Amino acid sequence: MNLNFRQHFAERLQWGEDTLALLVFFAMTAIPFFETLLRFIGLPGLPSAAVIVQHLTLWIGFLGAVLATRQNKLLSLTFNPIFVIEEDFHFGRWLAKIVSFMTAVALAWGSWKLVQIEYAYPRDLAPGLPIWFAQIVMPVGFTLIAIQIYNASYRNRLLRATMIMVPIALLALANTGYFQENLFTILFGLSVLLVSLMFGAPIFVGLGGAAAILFWNNFVPISAIPAETYRIVVSPTLPTIPLFTLSGYILAEGGASRRMLRLFRAWFGWLPGGTPVIVVILCGFFTALTGGSGVTILALGGILVPMLIKEGYSRIFAIGLVTVAGSLGLLFPPSLPAIIFGVTAGVSVKSIFIAGLLPGILLVVAVAAWAIHQGKVQQIRFTAFDRREALKSIWEAKWEALIPAAILVGIFGGFTTLVETAAITAIYVLIIEVFVYRDLTLHDLPKIVIDCATLIGGVLIILGVAMGLTSYLVDAQIPMLLLEWVQSMVSSKYVFLIMLNIFLLLVGCMMDIFSAIIVVVPLIAPLGTYFGIDPVHLGIIFIANLELGFLTPPVGMNLFLSAYRFDEPMPIIYKATLPFFLIRLLMVLAITYLPFISLALLP
Repeated sequence: MNLNFRQHFAERLQWGEDTLALLVFFAMTAIPFFETLLRFIGLPGLPSAAVIVQHLTLWIGFLGAVLATRQNKLLSLTFNPIFVIEEDFHFGRWLAKIVSFMTAVALAWGSWKLVQIEYAYPRDLAPGLPIWFAQIVMPVGFTLIAIQIYNASYRNRLLRATMIMVPIALLALANTGYFQENLFTILFGLSVLLVSLMFGAPIFVGLGGAAAILFWNNFVPISAIPAETYRIVVSPTLPTIPLFTLSGYILAEGGASRRMLRLFRAWFGWLPGGTPVIVVILCGFFTALTGGSGVTILALGGILVPMLIKEGYSRIFAIGLVTVAGSLGLLFPPSLPAIIFGVTAGVSVKSIFIAGLLPGILLVVAVAAWAIHQGKVQQIRFTAFDRREALKSIWEAKWEALIPAAILVGIFGGFTTLVETAAITAIYVLIIEVFVYRDLTLHDLPKIVIDCATLIGGVLIILGVAMGLTSYLVDAQIPMLLLEWVQSMVSSKYVFLIMLNIFLLLVGCMMDIFSAIIVVVPLIAPLGTYFGIDPVHLGIIFIANLELGFLTPPVGMNLFLSAYRFDEPMPIIYKATLPFFLIRLLMVLAITYLPFISLALLP
């Protein structure tokens, strides 16, 4: 009876989470679209529409994080799922589960205290809609995450009980003053977090847990973390992340990849090495839209690697090319890392997009040139240009081929805001895939939206808690202390840039690009200003270095994804990507030390 009740409750809870995520995604897409439509026909828009959409981003972020926890898809440093019911005891995984549960409960409590403060001193984000009502999703979301972690812990009742008893015991000891606010306690707590991350605890647990420990040591309420989470997630440009990602997911699930592949093969397949060039362009296109290089590798790798092998390329070359091409689109609009850098650094997102065009093209051309060279070395036969096939392919893919141009016009033409451009793109993609090409049906959309929300939740919850950690670093004057140290040790701008290149490569290996930008930018931005580096150029340096960090041995994120996707050992992946890594490294150095590449197109 108890088991049946639990199963029924879990099913109803899952239905509620999915339904609410679908409704929120629909609202945050429809509101900017109708705002644009009303403006063009000369009618007044909805009151506080932009602010409402920003707060819907907060909702989709936390609902998506709950979905990601349920599906065991929260971003972590390992590929071994941690939130699964286990029979046997393993100390590392047990520790990771308990630390994850404790962190989620602590953040839920801090979020609830924040809501209480807003309720006591109410403010409205729209007529009749108080801010505390929008913020209520944070304590609810963290609580549901904690429940999911607890339910997916152990089948053994004793082991399951430790998930609650250990945190209660630690809280009792803390209230008796057993834990002293000193350096040893901080280092011990951070060490426990690091071990937990090594055994599968999500990245947000490491960042949120570190922020909680550091704030506790400074006698700052833990509600400071959700306060910073709220501040970053409701930023004006952040709604573009879920909207553009939804467009990419719909395209990837439809027949867009097949049509775009036919288009590129028809127009570039006659070149020696033309197929690898197609792979580079296609991967860049999908990475720019989805915002995640890993998504491109996982979604398109199964199509592109067999295609390259069929044409005569070696398997090791094919794997290396797809692995590297997966991160090439992060400098092109509507790159999500570019948006996050602009929000974090207070730099115009439009300027970042403009500045990233030439460096992005440089990286694509360099990798494509090496691919063409390999086509000659491996003596690959190529077919003659077929004018009829080229025209047929462009006609078949005409609606999708317009998407990059439409995005550029929307962003740079001044007709729509960035968020409106993202919403229009999502609706346009939906129409052409469902009603024009009919690759998808309306029944397919809920699953696509849920998958998209899951990815978005995993990203936004990291951004939120990372902002809490950044807030502590700023309050502790770490950026100023770092600036004073660098001033005393480094006098040359170019020595600083070399140190920055090395540092960002290491960061790119160890952290995902989103949390890396949130945590590191406030530390490095004052140094860039001191050495006279343009903030926009600094943004391009950041993104180019961090995306190269995805490929840096031994722990670059894309290397692990590639090994997982193609079922190859890591030494094979290292060998496959090394030539491309060296080429990318040379281009990143050129982008770093030749600022005119980034700044040439800016007004």
